[in-house]
Amino acid sequence: FGAPCPLEVELARIIVSALPSVEALRLVNSGTEATMTAIRLSRAFTGRKKVVKFEGCYHGHSDGLLVQAGSGAITLGVPSSPGVPEEYAGLVLLAPYNDLEALKGLMEEHGEEVACVIVEPVAGNMGVVPPEEGFLEGLKEICSLWGALLIFDEVITGFRLGWSGAQGLYGVRPDLTCLGKVIGGGLPIGAIGGRKEIMEMLAPSGPVYQAGTLSGNPLSVRAGLETLRVLEEEKPYQELDRKASLLAQGIREAGKKKGIALSVNQVGSMLTVFFTEEAVRDLASARRSDLRRFARFFWGLLKRGVWIPPSQFEAWFLSVAHSDEDIERTLEAVEDALGEL
Repeated sequence: FGAPCPLEVELARIIVSALPSVEALRLVNSGTEATMTAIRLSRAFTGRKKVVKFEGCYHGHSDGLLVQAGSGAITLGVPSSPGVPEEYAGLVLLAPYNDLEALKGLMEEHGEEVACVIVEPVAGNMGVVPPEEGFLEGLKEICSLWGALLIFDEVITGFRLGWSGAQGLYGVRPDLTCLGKVIGGGLPIGAIGGRKEIMEMLAPSGPVYQAGTLSGNPLSVRAGLETLRVLEEEKPYQELDRKASLLAQGIREAGKKKGIALSVNQVGSMLTVFFTEEAVRDLASARRSDLRRFARFFWGLLKRGVWIPPSQFEAWFLSVAHSDEDIERTLEAVEDALGEL
């Protein structure tokens, strides 16, 4: 447990200054390590065992969280994974995303045993599903009522939806935040941060063990530091939202023009096209979309030089490198691909 190097300190300083809920930070190797550590820390802090997660939210591939997971688990038709003991799954309680009443019911029955509620503040692993008005605020209230910790998994949304992540966008402060991807500038990294009194329970200052030879390795930290410095200076989020909104609205209009039922969810630079007439607000409604039609749409775009994620349940991401001309070209390909359906 050597002292952190100056690069790590500077990266931590930037993250703490950007995220309103983060008072202390620990660097790890991946988003999976971050969420795994957050769960362990929550159990130690509260003295409880059970975890609430939402159907379709993916929080990495650790045993205790690979239950009704999103992302590849949906794509493969596997709600969890072989090799996950039933005893682990039995400690995880499931609720539909955007359903506060379901969560209240769970807490009425199990609240005194629940250590934490973990959530993607904007779901990105069943396709993009935004939180409905009051959902994140309601999570905070329910967790406070029952003495459980609220964990935001911002591995996707952190520094992508805004400089202060989803928690800044929606004005809700979780107790713990998990980060990854962006803070490494494309290299392997993860982080967990939150209230100081909770974070101080991590070793070596506290009894909750966490260590890793490559945690906060200088190469990833340097890449992440330079990435965040550029984001802090250029603040591209308004422009990213404009471009993504332009793309999303163009796809909706193309669907109407071609008589194809589709729904587009978009938050900031994240979006997903679902082939369904209904609004997609949770895993169940995402699964009711037409997967065969999506597959044909994917191949139709690919042969026109536009590469989207090959799964209905993955998010599309726009970057600052995408120009308005790129979006126009994409929309032309979308209209042609929809015409083939």
